[in-house]
Amino acid sequence: MKKCPAIYIMASKPKGTLYTGVTSDLIKHIYQHKNSVTLGFTEHYDCKLLVYYELYEDMINAISREKQIKAGSRKKKIELIEKMNPKWEDLYKTLL
Repeated sequence: MKKCPAIYIMASKPKGTLYTGVTSDLIKHIYQHKNSVTLGFTEHYDCKLLVYYELYEDMINAISREKQIKAGSRKKKIELIEKMNPKWEDLYKTLL
């Protein structure tokens, strides 16, 4: 997978703590979260499971979508995840 803008949701466990982010390099960024390279929310709350992502052609649309998801309720985020990933599997391996 080549670099491209993406939004993603990380989780600590199924229906656990959620983190929504945006990046231009999904594989690299998720690797950093999983290995605590970048300290912050995901490291503090142990959000190491990539449970949802969307790819975009440009960063403007990715940032807009990230803001839309972040503005939504936790219930809406869980529904979004479960529609794509009902078993809450770590999707990182599918990117490699």
